[in-house]
Amino acid sequence: MADTRGSGGPALRAWLRETLPAAGNARRLGVLTLIQSLGLGVFLTSSAVFFTRTIGIPAQRVGLALSVAGLCGLVCTVPIGRLADRYGAGRVLTANFLLASAGFAAYCMVDGFAGFLAVACAIAVLETSAGALQASLTHALVGGEERVRVSAQMRSLFNLGFLGGAALAGAAIAVGTSTALYATVLTNAALQLVSVAVLSGMRRRARGAEDPEQVSEERTDGGESTAGGESAGVLRSSALRDTRYVAIALVCGALELYHPLLTVGLPLWIVTSTDAPALTVSGLLILDTVLVLLFQVRVSRGAQTPAGAARMLRWAGWSLGASCLVFALSAGHGTLLDSAALLGGALVLVLGELYQASAGWGLSFGLAPPGRQGEYQAVFSLGRGLQQFAGPWLMTSLIVGAAVTGWVVLAALFVLLGLAGPPLVRGLEKSRARTEPVPP
Repeated sequence: MADTRGSGGPALRAWLRETLPAAGNARRLGVLTLIQSLGLGVFLTSSAVFFTRTIGIPAQRVGLALSVAGLCGLVCTVPIGRLADRYGAGRVLTANFLLASAGFAAYCMVDGFAGFLAVACAIAVLETSAGALQASLTHALVGGEERVRVSAQMRSLFNLGFLGGAALAGAAIAVGTSTALYATVLTNAALQLVSVAVLSGMRRRARGAEDPEQVSEERTDGGESTAGGESAGVLRSSALRDTRYVAIALVCGALELYHPLLTVGLPLWIVTSTDAPALTVSGLLILDTVLVLLFQVRVSRGAQTPAGAARMLRWAGWSLGASCLVFALSAGHGTLLDSAALLGGALVLVLGELYQASAGWGLSFGLAPPGRQGEYQAVFSLGRGLQQFAGPWLMTSLIVGAAVTGWVVLAALFVLLGLAGPPLVRGLEKSRARTEPVPP
């Protein structure tokens, strides 16, 4: 038998060691991420067909309802983050998963637009806040410099689970029956309950790390004065009044416009303005997912500190801007040249995506005051929520409406956002240094 222990074996083992979380809380968080991403992949891939064909909601009204739901999610995210700081991220996230399970099951009982809108709004609130809650839980259970690495590992595992969920949903869509589509929704509801079980076991093993009493101890140990309840500076008021932090969150969220670019703008561009085959759309999405799975952990190594994360934010802006200029070259030059330009642009785009995600973790964790991870993570997610709300419209207007000019405008926007990151981070750190109390 031939020796299969070539160079691929050690490389694969090294990648697995790097990507799979270490035993303990990090690995349990990874399992939780896999379960959640599997359910999300099943639901998102099949939801459009389920809403329009099975429930019978017109496509235009589906879009309206989801936009309204997105706004509801934005409004409720920060209050839910405050609950996490008060009662513990694990407790609030457990309630989130339980309610989400009931919400997805409720989709199976919807028979009109009003019911669909109500369920969509409830689920949007839960889904929008879940990301901030999981980030707060990661900080509580992992903490230190490992939280960026673990977040990167979780993103890699998320892509793996999402691919599996999308494959399951694809099978259900191929079957095409109402029963198969109802099964996708109920599968997601069941996976929320599995997430509750995983999270409950995690909390039993590390209960002290997320208790509100522990948060109070962290505030005292961190040097803040407790005579007046909280120290001067950012801890005295709402995180929304921490304007520099909010600005950084908006910049980082706006750089996430690569999401609608990849899922809305680029597919429309390929179909309407290039000579590349329509199959290129799915090929580029698969390529992006696989590259994130392979390289996210490695790229995140330099983002453990706010300064390093700020540099990555600048690199993300340059990379995303360059990808737009490459995509602009793919208009009407023949199948081979257009496909080559699209592939080149996708490779540069995924580099910017890796930088942006790593920078986001470093900044959201590193710039949040002690004891307020829940609220500050929720504020940081507002930028992402605004991008999700406005991104599809912006991509359609620029890429489809303005063609090559739109790509140039989008490239300039990415570059300017990336350049704005480091000065904002330096300004926030200087402001914090001035307002922190002097140790006795």
